[in-house]
Amino acid sequence: MPDRAPQPVERQLPTEEARDLVTLVRDIVQREIAPGAAEQEDAGRFPREIFTLLSESGLLGLPYDSEFGGGDQPYEVYLQVLEELASARLTVGLGVSVHSLACHALANYGTKEQQSEHLPAMLGGGLLGAYCLSEPASGSDAASLRTKAVREGSDWVITGTKAWITHGGIADFYTVLARTGGDGARGITAFLVPGDAQGLSPAAPEKKMGMKGSPTAQLHFDGVRVTDARRIGEEGQGFAIALSALDSGRLGIAACAIGVAQAALDEALAYATGRRQFGRPIADFQGLRFMLADMATQIEAGRALYLAAARLRDAGRPFSRQAAMAKLFCTDAAMKVTTDAVQVLGGYGYTADFPVERFMREAKVLQIVEGTNQIQRMVVARHLAGPETR
Repeated sequence: MPDRAPQPVERQLPTEEARDLVTLVRDIVQREIAPGAAEQEDAGRFPREIFTLLSESGLLGLPYDSEFGGGDQPYEVYLQVLEELASARLTVGLGVSVHSLACHALANYGTKEQQSEHLPAMLGGGLLGAYCLSEPASGSDAASLRTKAVREGSDWVITGTKAWITHGGIADFYTVLARTGGDGARGITAFLVPGDAQGLSPAAPEKKMGMKGSPTAQLHFDGVRVTDARRIGEEGQGFAIALSALDSGRLGIAACAIGVAQAALDEALAYATGRRQFGRPIADFQGLRFMLADMATQIEAGRALYLAAARLRDAGRPFSRQAAMAKLFCTDAAMKVTTDAVQVLGGYGYTADFPVERFMREAKVLQIVEGTNQIQRMVVARHLAGPETR
């Protein structure tokens, strides 16, 4: 096969600063992330040094206020950075998205004192965050969570188990949703828990079909004590905070999905133009040409959808429906595009000698995390037709 480098995506960026930012990200990707991605994923190695580099480069707090160490970048820029990172290694792109999700509650609902104390280290001080909402018995039905936080004087004591936590066991801080009141959404409160808190322990990481370099683990809270100064927002406001974070987080997943899909298309195109059968490149055959055209069209449509939702968010307009649509469409597109990329490569696509089989395995999880695509369809339908009758 010829050594054909993929062409960079032509991006519509609002400022010269944003263009310089994407150039920086592409340089980091080419030098530091892409060369070892396949080997490190196969070995299940988490690249903490990459996240340290991203923090030092100002890339872990892009959508947040520069007053607290953020990058003051609009979401349409931040998401395109995520796409670039995910196209090289999903463990990195998704990891940055999860870190941003973990910072959301404090950045948007914390007091000025809390923000001044914690955000600079979270956004640019080399720390890595995780987000703790799901539990073994409450995934899609997040409002039924059972982890409890009980008030004891000026402290809260947290007891329970969280599940499917990206960066579980390695994060420096956790945004934790716990029950402080009665059943349902109104009894939930958000807390900022240090990663080294006494009584906090991770289970062994899950053994997954993809994203082996990104640890996903249960977290056990055995009487973890935090002060009331680490409560984020009002008591009982936690579920509303969580939903707000997930609207933004879903856009991060959508951008990561398009990054994986773009990487798969690049590999498929390079292979199809270099592989010869019957005396000519297989890209000459109409069946493959149409497949490549469909792959490219799905990617462009997904990119346009997530950017349209991001621009609504940047303008301060409602974007929940569009975020659900973007997460749904982009992750379904990534699954289709990566599966088709394996087909384009034929037998080679099914081997670990080429990265498309890894892309296909990674794409699958994106249809599940931060609200399954069945949940996204429910969200969109509620916006269109109103709540379900009971």
